[in-house]
Amino acid sequence: MARRHSDPGPGPGPDDAGALPAPNGKMSKTHKRVLWGAIFLMATSAIGPGFLTQTAVFTNEFGRNFAFAILLSVIIDIGAQMNIWRVLVAAKKRGQDVANMVLPGLGSVIAVLIVIGGLAFNIGNVGGAGLGMQVLFGISPKWGAVIAGILAIIVFSLKNSGKIMDAVAIILGGVMIVLVAFVMFTARPPFLDAAVASVVPEDYAVLVLPVITLIGGTVGGYITFAGAHRLIDAGVMGRENVKFAGKAATLGVVTTGVMRVILFLAVLGVVAAGNTLNPDNPPASVFRIALGDVGFKIFGVVLFSAAITSIIGAAYTSVSFLRSFHPSIAHNNNRYIIAFIAFSTIVFVLVGEPVAILVIVGSLNGLILPLTLGSVLLASRQKRIVGDYKHPMWMIIFGIVAVLITIAAGWLSLQAIGEVWTG
Repeated sequence: MARRHSDPGPGPGPDDAGALPAPNGKMSKTHKRVLWGAIFLMATSAIGPGFLTQTAVFTNEFGRNFAFAILLSVIIDIGAQMNIWRVLVAAKKRGQDVANMVLPGLGSVIAVLIVIGGLAFNIGNVGGAGLGMQVLFGISPKWGAVIAGILAIIVFSLKNSGKIMDAVAIILGGVMIVLVAFVMFTARPPFLDAAVASVVPEDYAVLVLPVITLIGGTVGGYITFAGAHRLIDAGVMGRENVKFAGKAATLGVVTTGVMRVILFLAVLGVVAAGNTLNPDNPPASVFRIALGDVGFKIFGVVLFSAAITSIIGAAYTSVSFLRSFHPSIAHNNNRYIIAFIAFSTIVFVLVGEPVAILVIVGSLNGLILPLTLGSVLLASRQKRIVGDYKHPMWMIIFGIVAVLITIAAGWLSLQAIGEVWTG
């Protein structure tokens, strides 16, 4: 029984029980669902309310030069995600279990940090969903948050919760991309200027903090493991599925990058035309300026979709880090996810969003990445963890570069955390 603490265990629903064989040639319907489910779970977990505000604020501040920060962060993100997804799938273990095998206790520390971060972010996600409901239906944000929390809880209360979670992430992720792309083309951004600045910005130094912030928000904390843990829960494990996992990881980061780019271009088009964003709600003003009242309603749909998918992703992945602590957590996985969502909703309704904590946790997300990615890179060279799987050296080098960059940039971001803490 003791071994069950590190066993992958059943996924979020009975539909995911058992191992899924590696695709042989053309992918089956199940393979496609699991592939796109993992891709969009990771992508929509990253695309939350903070993602929308962050992109609007940075674009307004740095203009076309922000394109460089987006491009560099996507490259680093791919290096981090490919390493993590491939090694975890080869090891047939979740992130905390791999880290504990590298250094006893390390996985438990990482799990606690990620769960705390996931909980803090989920409070913000619930708040974002409430604001989205307010834009769409004119109800109070708190009532909107309660409705969003109930909808997320329903997903994990149903029998085939794994399939439903995949479908929600895929559908709402697609809706967000289509709607923001429509706004982008309406805003008519300077495409060529943005393309040039993505390689040659005016000032590289000032973009360090945006880069670490983007990395922290895209692959920091629980987000790094959302897709990989989903694959493991769906039975996509073992050396034969490593290539499948690598493909999913790359597509997940690219999907997030596409959303970031089209939102950036939408904001850039509005700002370049001489418009001023509302500092109280920068992303909402982008949509309203571009398309009037219709644009504002579109923003409500995008905000609610971003928030509800992030609530689901944060709860699912955060609880997956608790499953190694006791067998009862694995056996009652969905109940713990429901409790996680309920607690986040109650805190928002009673307390609101702890702004300073959210900012600090967001920056710390980028600092967690070197720890998690570093343990995965060490695990990739140990046969007792990954068996006969040979992790490519170029990928390890890519991962080391990502670790070094995030350590350096993360150290600089501590100054920003200090400013928030001291007020």
